[in-house]
Amino acid sequence: MADTANETKKKNLFARLFSALWRPAAKYSMGFLIICGFVGGILFWGSYNWAMELSNTEEFCISCHEMKDNVYKELKETIHYSNTSGVRAICSDCHVPKEWHYKFIRKIKASNEIFHKIMGTVNTPEKFEAKRLQLAKNVWAEMKSNDSRECRNCHSVLSMKLEDQVRPARKNHKKAKEKGLTCIECHQGIAHKLPKGWEEEKK
Repeated sequence: MADTANETKKKNLFARLFSALWRPAAKYSMGFLIICGFVGGILFWGSYNWAMELSNTEEFCISCHEMKDNVYKELKETIHYSNTSGVRAICSDCHVPKEWHYKFIRKIKASNEIFHKIMGTVNTPEKFEAKRLQLAKNVWAEMKSNDSRECRNCHSVLSMKLEDQVRPARKNHKKAKEKGLTCIECHQGIAHKLPKGWEEEKK
């Protein structure tokens, strides 16, 4: 009997303790959950944006030798890398959208590049050259479909002083404006070497 009484006493003690802790928690649980959700959201969004911006740096882009030893070398020889105004375009300026939703889509597509990095698809100069035309065509098609959106972050036909341009540029930009052509249709190879066979692709 004594054992049963002790067990009942213990159960009552646990019940009172649970009740003492649960009632205030239940009372404030909605507010607590809202605060936790708010703080968690800030931490998640901050971490996500930090990772997103980290993957947009030049250091990140050329951290794999496929980029550093091929297209980055070529970029360093162009006006986009070194010029009289001192304005430099880095990889993400041309290949990553500024707007968040387009940027998110681009990052999802970039996961395919991780797969090819692991598989060693273009890990030698010979493999890269063999794939160069297809890689270029992919980028050109993307740029054409979005009206050379990333080019227009820095360049605008509407802002150009055509009268100050050399005659061929003035003539071509005027024609492009009239016909609604997009940058990449004329400026292929402006930052990277043109692949073999690209002339046939333009026809």
